[in-house]
Amino acid sequence: MFPSCRRALDCDTLRRVQVDMMKSSTLLAATALFLLLPAAASAAAVKTAMFGFEFFDDTLDKRPQVLAEQAERLRLVNAELQALLAKSGDMTFVDLTPEAARIADLQPFFKCNGCERDIARDAGAKLEVVGVIRKISSLILSFVLEVRETGEDGRVVRAGQVDIRGNTDESWLHGVRYLVKNRILAPGQVPLAP
Repeated sequence: MFPSCRRALDCDTLRRVQVDMMKSSTLLAATALFLLLPAAASAAAVKTAMFGFEFFDDTLDKRPQVLAEQAERLRLVNAELQALLAKSGDMTFVDLTPEAARIADLQPFFKCNGCERDIARDAGAKLEVVGVIRKISSLILSFVLEVRETGEDGRVVRAGQVDIRGNTDESWLHGVRYLVKNRILAPGQVPLAP
């Protein structure tokens, strides 16, 4: 019994109020869950083809040591790009290994006007990540990255560009981290789900 009940009528009224409050709480919780489910479902990771960055060198420096350094830096920033995007939970990456021959035939993608979309679609991706690093001089580089839908129109969902000064591992990594944090995954972006 309720300690404050002195009469049966008071106790019945208190019981009814308590039951009504429990029903209201249950209804409120169910409504909140119903409203939050679509948001949780839309936040699911989107299957994405990670093509990553390609490299274009305006300086045309063909020294073997320079080519080897650039190839290693490109591998380094692509690994960092994939790690940052995977960590966000917005994307899950499809396996492009079976498409290696087609990829090699069509590269560089920055010259093929969206030819990689067929590869991404065939691999089951809804989105693709493509970019180019352009070496303008031995000191100035430009990073451009796009997240696009794999549909016929290849609609750009997110994009960004950043210019860096310095041709070192650290400057390249700083450039890709800034680009992802402040452009591709910046707060207030359009949802990735196509």
